[in-house]
Amino acid sequence: MISRDDELVAFIDGLAPRARLMGLDLGTKTIGLALSDVERRIATPLETIKRVKFTPDVGRIKDLAARYEVGGLVFGLPLNMDGTEGPRSQATRAFVRNLKPLLPLPVLFWDERMSTMVVTRTLLDADASRAKRADAVDKMAAAYILQGALDRYERIAADAEAAEDEARLRSELDLNAPPEGGSLDT
Repeated sequence: MISRDDELVAFIDGLAPRARLMGLDLGTKTIGLALSDVERRIATPLETIKRVKFTPDVGRIKDLAARYEVGGLVFGLPLNMDGTEGPRSQATRAFVRNLKPLLPLPVLFWDERMSTMVVTRTLLDADASRAKRADAVDKMAAAYILQGALDRYERIAADAEAAEDEARLRSELDLNAPPEGGSLDT
């Protein structure tokens, strides 16, 4: 079975250079959208779509994906606290199944547990009014989800680079070591 990390690496490594990622927080009434930079390091809240019906909702997503040259979609997957999938996860997967023929971009599902709560707490700490929180929470949750995927990818890349450096140093040390039973003195 492919690990979540392997899936993430394959997803991002399969994108065209400088293609952005779009993060989506799919709710019953709204869809929060976020966008990565072209280097895929920083996620920024983009907008919140007030859900109407599937076709116009997807039309707006397609328009923004084309405008910002999006190469892949990161959907928040609302898992239960025990990690299982419930009705909301199934609804998200169904939305993506219906979206794929209309917007054929690669999709990655990313655990969104606690994202709305974390963002709401941040907005409360910043003394945002109830109206400002309502306007910002969905797109900020999408940015939180997308940033989580970007950060994990960076950590995997850094760990792989460190392992390569360590292997190179070990091989250099092995080349400089005296033969077994020998000494460096001549």
